Amino acid sequence: MPKYLSTILGKAVKNIARLRGGGSALPGLVVERIDPDFISRTLAPLPYGTVVVSGTNGKTTTTKMVVELLESQGLTVFTNRTGSNFTRGVAAALLGDIDMKGRLDADIAVLELDEAHAIHFVNKIPPRYSLLLNVMRDQLDRFGEIDATARLLQRIAEQTTDTVVLNREDPRVRKIGELPSERRVIYFGLSDQTRHLFPDDDSMRAQTKASLAKLPDADVVLEHLEKQDAQFSFDGKSHTVNLKLQGIYNIYNAAAALTLVRTILENKKPLGDLLTALSSIQPAFGRGETLTVDGKPLELVLVKNPSGFRLGLSSFPPEGYVTMIAINDNYADGRDMSWLWDVDFDSLRDGKVQMVSGIRAYDMGLRLQYEDVEVEEIDPHLLTALQKFISAHSDMPKRIYCTYTAMLSIRRALAKITTVEHVS
Repeated sequence: MPKYLSTILGKAVKNIARLRGGGSALPGLVVERIDPDFISRTLAPLPYGTVVVSGTNGKTTTTKMVVELLESQGLTVFTNRTGSNFTRGVAAALLGDIDMKGRLDADIAVLELDEAHAIHFVNKIPPRYSLLLNVMRDQLDRFGEIDATARLLQRIAEQTTDTVVLNREDPRVRKIGELPSERRVIYFGLSDQTRHLFPDDDSMRAQTKASLAKLPDADVVLEHLEKQDAQFSFDGKSHTVNLKLQGIYNIYNAAAALTLVRTILENKKPLGDLLTALSSIQPAFGRGETLTVDGKPLELVLVKNPSGFRLGLSSFPPEGYVTMIAINDNYADGRDMSWLWDVDFDSLRDGKVQMVSGIRAYDMGLRLQYEDVEVEEIDPHLLTALQKFISAHSDMPKRIYCTYTAMLSIRRALAKITTVEHVS
């Protein structure tokens, strides 16, 4: 089909979906069906090529950081801002940015891609750069065990034409860089002082640690962090940045983003400009995002696997906040919720959880009961539970830990009573 026809049809479907109040990926699904080469033809002319960001945890926030850092240096960047990280999500995002002739005004594309769907993408569109973050147990019903996920990331690396940026601290990701390849491999990493804060999937159980002496050199190292102050080292110097990002996991993601951007720009830009831009970046929607309800902060913390939930709990102390947990098991969340039993909820034991909701509310309530965490109320009906949680604690700061589809429902509901950033 001629590109201008698929563009017109895709934009029409996108407008209809918007009027109906949703369906962010539906237009992409339609245009993929009628024009399978739509994405590859649209991205091919970009002078800096395409970047793929993948891995279990941190894709959305890291992609947002990379985009904003590149934009701070004057580049025009195309990205899938909704975090819809299947190929149809990329196609839908393109439909919003191209003109009626199908032309994309951008220097570079930076795309967050689901580990499995990234394979379909890179087979058609080999990225110039790839950033591979980590391998954790996540959505076991889709991915199987983590070695299978590691093989998916390895395939992304094999299809990358220029440079692969890897997490030095994750043994399965690091192994990708040890394989014979003509591609350039660059690492980001942690110091001995910060490594214990970010356990990989093995060390969460076996408590094994890699020796710094045995690790490859890293371009950017997270040396130290204290609250929102992060100290990064690169080019033989240390640099301290005060970040607006919430959550210690997002601070390590910042090291990944800095490494990738320095690679793309070939270290030609002043470091001060990049660090200043990094200090102003806000969290991605639902990932430590803070809203205001009844004059009090309400934080949304996305949780979707043991590592992410553990780091979320350690990043956000419960003191001074009332807490809600919302667990769904829709396809986008993963149907297998057994991972909840690998999360330590000790930090919630001294207080209590005011509300537990979502499709798997009773599973979550049982898990907390075994952890001796008091639960004030369980209501599986998410919107009803949210309303009760807000009205019963209107004078208190609030925090909601939520799976992906629960987070989307909560944001839509909150948009009716407060200002919520619209992501399209």
